[in-house]
Amino acid sequence: MKRMRIALVAAAAASALALAGCAGGDTGGTEEPSAEPAPTFEAGTTMAALADAGTITVGTKFDQPLFGLMGPSGVPEGFDVEIAKIIASELGISEDKIEWTETVSANREPFIENGQVDIVVATYTINDKRKEVVSFAGPYYMAGQSILVLADNDDIKSEEDLVGQPVCSVTGSTSAANLQELGAELVATDTYSNCLEPLRRGEVVAVSTDNVILAGLVTQNEGEFKVVGEPFTEEPYGIGLALEDTEFRNWINDVLEESYEDGRYEEAWDATAGTVLPFVDPPAPDRY
Repeated sequence: MKRMRIALVAAAAASALALAGCAGGDTGGTEEPSAEPAPTFEAGTTMAALADAGTITVGTKFDQPLFGLMGPSGVPEGFDVEIAKIIASELGISEDKIEWTETVSANREPFIENGQVDIVVATYTINDKRKEVVSFAGPYYMAGQSILVLADNDDIKSEEDLVGQPVCSVTGSTSAANLQELGAELVATDTYSNCLEPLRRGEVVAVSTDNVILAGLVTQNEGEFKVVGEPFTEEPYGIGLALEDTEFRNWINDVLEESYEDGRYEEAWDATAGTVLPFVDPPAPDRY
């Protein structure tokens, strides 16, 4: 769809030049192209408030390679970051007007509830418990919990091998809850990157969370770790926002669907997580 739009714009421009040539005479120079009109929204909506403010505060991870990692420029980089930029652009907010706030697994709901962020895009699994206190747009990606071990570990092959074993995950994550339900001995910390040193020292036998997060850690620490087994859960990633803000949730879902169709979603994937992981068609948003 994006290529079609570009082609139509080019054709229109060519037609305009041809008509000018036929008319003859001195045109007095080339006119500047008109800027796209700013988006307008119904008064009283979150979209209108954000568009009028000209800025949006986005919670994301700062330590998740491929999805949300603080870059050398001081701005986070990754697929979640690009998804947030797409949403901001539809509000008429440029990248440099986005305020990025680090959210770890344990503080995502409080940050939304307290109004510290407008949205959270942070490998954020949608589940019924979280939907009691925040709303979710999406899902925009389907991940699955998996297992990270040392590169020379051939003993752990699936989640069954974690039962009774010390395994690191993050406080407040669905991964941690899944491990406890499985019967693993949970060793909890605040970020997944903080699980790596205990794994190196042999204090835990594995790190377990979503496969895409683990793939990023493997990429960042080449030769040290590997992901084993098949994903043993489904983790639908959503965009967190204030509870019962139905208009905003539906609008974000519209933006997501449009980005699927016009190619922006796939472009965002290819430039970030797609450098390591294959592209898969995104799930349809759940319009609950």
